[in-house]
Amino acid sequence: MRNQTLLSAVLALAFMASSCGSPVSLGDSTQDLEGKLPAPSTRGKMSIEETLALRKSVRQFQDKPLTIEQISQLLWAAQGVTHSWGERTFRTAPSAGATYPFETYLFTASGGYRYNIADHSLTRVFDNDLRTELSGVSLGQTAVSDAHAVIVLSYILERTAQRYGDRAYRYVCIEAGHIAQNIHLMAVSLGLGSVPVGAFSDEEVKQLLGGPDDEIPLYIIPVGYELLEE
Repeated sequence: MRNQTLLSAVLALAFMASSCGSPVSLGDSTQDLEGKLPAPSTRGKMSIEETLALRKSVRQFQDKPLTIEQISQLLWAAQGVTHSWGERTFRTAPSAGATYPFETYLFTASGGYRYNIADHSLTRVFDNDLRTELSGVSLGQTAVSDAHAVIVLSYILERTAQRYGDRAYRYVCIEAGHIAQNIHLMAVSLGLGSVPVGAFSDEEVKQLLGGPDDEIPLYIIPVGYELLEE
């Protein structure tokens, strides 16, 4: 009887495992990613020293999708909330006076999304796959069109200028470096590659984003699995 009970439990577990779907794939252009993202993990399998040693610019990507868990980690590394003090929240990347001028966008096969820092979620802002258009206004760089995920950072200068005046732009550029390095190192820790892209038409990327007039694109980061030479 005991063996039968144990066998029944094992079979039940096997059924549950087979019933669980695989992680959401960004390669599926019909999959809407809007909504709450999986909770980010704060414990990885690779040390910070290893990610620093392995980080490099990757411009050729495999035709292999990312999972929603990987996307969650990348966006949290960029601008995720780490702790709060009273009603104020603080993020993974330092910001001058905690003014946080940046907005974060994600472009995939399933469309374009804005990252919501407060509740770690995505809001769909574009229904179409705009990676080819984004590549076109980035001097035709194929890394932008070939990567399965493209992160775009834009800033609203006034958020920081209200406090720091003429020095605000300097602080915004410094913060962009903090955010981008977080993304690059997180990509390495996830077994992915990435590349910093700064060569693009500001006005045309701005038009693609469709944000307010005072929101300026500054940084594009394609992310995916590196295509290794045979």
